[in-house]
Amino acid sequence: MEIKKLAKSEIEIKNSIPWSEWQKFLDRAYEKMSKDIKISGFRPGKAPKNMVEERIGKHNILEEAAGMAIEKDYPKIVADNKLDVIGKPRAQITKIAEGNDLEYKVTTAVMPEVKIADYKNDISKINKEYKNKETKVEDKEIDHELEHLANSRVKLVTVNREAKYGDSVILDFQVLRDNVPIENGTSKNHPLVLGKDVFIPGFEDNIIDMKENEEKEFELNFPENYHEKTLAGKPVTFKVKVNLVQKRQVPEVNDDFAKSLGKFENLSALKKNVSDGMKLEKEKHLVEKRRADIVDKLVEKSEINLPEILVHSELHKMIQEFSFQIEGMGMKLNDYLNKLKKSVDDLEKEWQPQAEKRVKASLVLEKIAKIREIEVPAEKIEEEMNKTMQYYKNVKNIEKNIELEKLYNYTKGVLINEEAFKYLESL
Repeated sequence: MEIKKLAKSEIEIKNSIPWSEWQKFLDRAYEKMSKDIKISGFRPGKAPKNMVEERIGKHNILEEAAGMAIEKDYPKIVADNKLDVIGKPRAQITKIAEGNDLEYKVTTAVMPEVKIADYKNDISKINKEYKNKETKVEDKEIDHELEHLANSRVKLVTVNREAKYGDSVILDFQVLRDNVPIENGTSKNHPLVLGKDVFIPGFEDNIIDMKENEEKEFELNFPENYHEKTLAGKPVTFKVKVNLVQKRQVPEVNDDFAKSLGKFENLSALKKNVSDGMKLEKEKHLVEKRRADIVDKLVEKSEINLPEILVHSELHKMIQEFSFQIEGMGMKLNDYLNKLKKSVDDLEKEWQPQAEKRVKASLVLEKIAKIREIEVPAEKIEEEMNKTMQYYKNVKNIEKNIELEKLYNYTKGVLINEEAFKYLESL
């Protein structure tokens, strides 16, 4: 038996199985293959060997038996040599003949070896840099957040007058180019806050002074840098009807506003709550940025021969994550990509470097955990799993549908990574 290292963290295993061992699989091969053929006068699987051999061919039966022998032999080699194989192995018979040893080879990917150069001084420098960073919340940031909060509780009052900046209007509109409606250029009961400048330049200016049920037609040019290249810089005609004009009454940010939110005695208490929340968010962001810098440095200091299967698996995961995000916005991934004139293959090509980086990041953290011999008690893993299950308790049939083994391994990985980061942040 011979094991040879190949490129991209693959190995080639060559082995031979004595005839005395692999001939034992011939009866099973005859039985299995005879079930797939009809021989007059015999039930499937019960025809004599010579008749099965005549119909199928001796070589095909030998190959079937050889495949069965390899399926039994290969896992034993993996276990005996403690090989960390991943993905589906590719087997090839190199010598097969009745009465002779069976020779075969298997090519498979293995978890890559991770070599990290001395990293402690570099990580220590990153930690010192972040130690001096403060997470202050400025008064203007609090005011901006309170303004946003007040705007989220705006009261709309229908008015019988011309639309002004700051009003909310409900529109029907159609966009035409050379008197032909453009794709996705028609909308009914479209809400718009005048002054937010979400439409192309000049559109809102034309809506100002229009009243309920008033209609208007005007021409505008799309911006030169418009994302839809066929429309960029081109003149179009807008046909617009105003269905409703509403005055937006934004509540004044004062003690009464704070009390209306339920749990605050006055504006000062609300400001403190907002400030504490923003500070916590900034601290969280700083931790994430610090950890990203640490991982980037570890990847930079490491040598990893990535197997393609790990990168492809990560790309698949990234596409799934992106698909969930798009669905959360009420769209299908394919529809979104069609608008961009892209395919999933295009995304995979664009995201390949990011996928490689993510895989390397995961591997270097795993290596650090092994070096430090980090272990997490089963009780702690189960405790975190229960928190996760509790979080999704309202999801129908969650306990039936969730794969507990996968959740256990995922939770274990998260907790081990957390311990690895704590060690790195202590340097």
